[in-house]
Amino acid sequence: MELSSRFEPSAIESDLYDRWEASGAFTPPAEGQGSGRTFTVMIPPPNVTGVLHMGHALNGTIQDVVVRHRRKQGYDTLWVPGTDHAGIATQAVVEKKLFAEESKTREDLGREAFLQRIWDWKEEHGNMILRQFRSLGCSCDWSRTAFTMDDGLSHAVRKAFVELWERDLIYRGARLVNWDCVLQTAVSDDEIEYESRKGKLWHLKYPLVEREGEFLVVATTRPETMLGDTGVAVHPEDERYRALVGTKVRLPFVDREVPIVADDSVDPEYGSGAVKITPGHDPADYERGKRHGLPIITILEKDGTLNGEGGPFAGLKREEARKQLVAQLDELGLLEKVEDIVHNVSISDRSKSPIEPLVSEQWFVRMQPLAEPAIQALKEGTLEFRPERWGKVYLHWLENVQDWCISRQLWWGHQIPVWYDEDEVPAVSLTDLAVGDAHPTTGKPIVRRDPDVLDTWASSWLWPLATLGWPDHEAPDLARFYPTQFLSTASEIIYLWVARMVMAGYAFMPERPGPERNPFKTVYIHATVLDGKGKRMSKSAGNGIDPLDMIEQYGADAVRFSLLLLTKEGQDVRLSPDRFEQGSRFCTKVWNAARFVLMNLGGERSDGATALEDRWILSRLARVTEEVSAALEAYQFNDAASALYRFVWNDFCDWYLELAKSRLTEEGESSAAARGTLVRVLRDTLGLLHPFTPFFTETLWDALHETIGEQPASMLCSAPWPDGSAGSVDAEAEAELGLVQELVTAVRRVRSLTMVGERLPLRALVAAPSAEVRAVLGAQSGRAKALAILEDLSIAETVERPPASAVAVGPGFEVLVPLSEEVDFERLKEVLGGRHKKAEGALAGLRKKLTNEGFLRGADPEVVAAETARQAELELECDLLARNLAGF
Repeated sequence: MELSSRFEPSAIESDLYDRWEASGAFTPPAEGQGSGRTFTVMIPPPNVTGVLHMGHALNGTIQDVVVRHRRKQGYDTLWVPGTDHAGIATQAVVEKKLFAEESKTREDLGREAFLQRIWDWKEEHGNMILRQFRSLGCSCDWSRTAFTMDDGLSHAVRKAFVELWERDLIYRGARLVNWDCVLQTAVSDDEIEYESRKGKLWHLKYPLVEREGEFLVVATTRPETMLGDTGVAVHPEDERYRALVGTKVRLPFVDREVPIVADDSVDPEYGSGAVKITPGHDPADYERGKRHGLPIITILEKDGTLNGEGGPFAGLKREEARKQLVAQLDELGLLEKVEDIVHNVSISDRSKSPIEPLVSEQWFVRMQPLAEPAIQALKEGTLEFRPERWGKVYLHWLENVQDWCISRQLWWGHQIPVWYDEDEVPAVSLTDLAVGDAHPTTGKPIVRRDPDVLDTWASSWLWPLATLGWPDHEAPDLARFYPTQFLSTASEIIYLWVARMVMAGYAFMPERPGPERNPFKTVYIHATVLDGKGKRMSKSAGNGIDPLDMIEQYGADAVRFSLLLLTKEGQDVRLSPDRFEQGSRFCTKVWNAARFVLMNLGGERSDGATALEDRWILSRLARVTEEVSAALEAYQFNDAASALYRFVWNDFCDWYLELAKSRLTEEGESSAAARGTLVRVLRDTLGLLHPFTPFFTETLWDALHETIGEQPASMLCSAPWPDGSAGSVDAEAEAELGLVQELVTAVRRVRSLTMVGERLPLRALVAAPSAEVRAVLGAQSGRAKALAILEDLSIAETVERPPASAVAVGPGFEVLVPLSEEVDFERLKEVLGGRHKKAEGALAGLRKKLTNEGFLRGADPEVVAAETARQAELELECDLLARNLAGF
């Protein structure tokens, strides 16, 4: 099989993915035909409106590495793909399209016709992101692709609602919710963006009821909401207002008297130190109002206009009401001052309009009873987070959990399974009821169904259960593949999704033992992808990098490997398009090395690895196999990728291939052993690399077996994970070749230091006090001379330094390199002196930093370790420069 002289990803990726899929490699074997050991991963279902962004690419790569690794380990591996119906996002897309193309609203079409439009749109566009995951190489079992509004998942959602209702864990009530006045629906916390905006802080004067002519000043960013005030709060220890606590103020325009109360939550330093309490339009005020028994007054209609409680401003939009109210306060002398401020404003991520906290009749789930087992799962070790610190975020939310608003005023989604009789008595049913049917409790005729739909998360919290067949507790997939073992997701949905899935597992799998109710063992929180300037990538900011563009330019393997090399556990990753060149260079390096190996396999091969370099590379292979295997078991993807990078680039390409080259042109046992070693190393290296870079490794796997005339037992994606049998750790070989490497590196350092040409043959004198070091270097002098490009190498216990020579040091030896008379020593001393001064300055700065207690306490441990390593490098450089300057 002839390999292209250039690595061209586009020439192999599409066809190869089709081969994988056609082979059935992504589908676990039928029960009884596999190993019996299962490993399950659930893809966090992207929105049907979504397209692949860099966060998806990173998470998809992480999951695919895990899945391909476990598959090669012999697990019956299942990776379930699918999409989320994304209620508010999808409805908004189709509504916008409908109006743009036909100038119609959803009300013009009616509910059923509009829903059919959304289904039509979903069929045409909804699987785009899953097709894009294929481009990345994701090895999902596409035969099990799920959608949160499939019949099976819809049945599961209704069953969960009914069960919670029957356990008195669902109720309907009036609560403060996030309200989108444009879309006219409650929205969840994850559908809100926070924007820093310029604004005003208005200081309003409220007349004191019992003190004629005196006022209490309150500061607010939303003056129109004063019309719904039912109190004013001050801090109990604020001396300015202590005497006013228990008295009242009179609200302008509505002439309502409201009490002044003392509350610890008030910040005396903010504004005037007195804050208006509007329980109907502010979450903090809602809690304050509950503490002090204050009434709730709602001043807004659902479209954002002021209702009858707005007094003279009734019927105005909230923005216009604010403008007129402030002007009239100023005319009345009740506006003390206005400050310019910058503050965070909550914005609907769909309509881009400001979110309005609004008291509304909604459906809620009682969360505390559901939260307790989810808390215990983490505390008892049934559930673990990687990095561990994210467990604190999970616990904090669960231990302070509020009831969950699960209703949305939309049409697209799971319609709430509640019907009402003529007296508005609700009936919850697993099957549809029709108008005119008898109410199951009252016997009166059903007159209507609840028009609201469920929050999107009320279906996705069932994802690990419903995709495997729940509520059928006997479903084969549920019995075999639940619980799952690994979930990789983003930090911002730990409480929105992860915690709720854990609650659902414990709530709806009562027949399982405790640990088997928990839906996954490990939750891996992947890095947040930032742009090159450290800002979060987002569509609105316009700073995203399209992964498909990067795949087209560099190939999927390069994109995947770059992401893993650049992303360390627990740290966010900064990306710019040129950073994917690192992965591209690596893939090209492997490709070229493999081509060299395949072109040199003509002739006999043997397993008689007796040459030092053969023993050494097989030992290094054994170590990297252990290292990568351990890192993947611990889900340390950067460590695994970095170990492979070092092994392939340094050990195999830079050292072993250079050492073995000359033997490949010879005849006899030495060349046969070199070819045998190349095959063993390349075969296992491709196996280790495959989960990270599946496309080109599969191609090279085919080429290797065709070249050596063997039929592989399977495609590489299904071949066993390397077990280390290709070689074992040989400490003696590593120590001996390590000395050769140190000597060659020392000579190369001299070349760099003195600016002598890389290919110019040199003489070297080695002083090694240790007889053992001298013996090793003497025995390996031929290898050292070839790699260091030396015309002569002498080794002795002591060596007198020649007058015109450069020096470098290694472990247990010093190497002296005589320089030719052509070298301009004055110029060399000047250059080295400048470098020495610069290195000493940098070293002094590092020493100061590393003795600073504040830095050591506050810096990330990895940063401290990197700076410590840099200090050691600078110390070595300063010593080397000083030695050479002193000797010239």
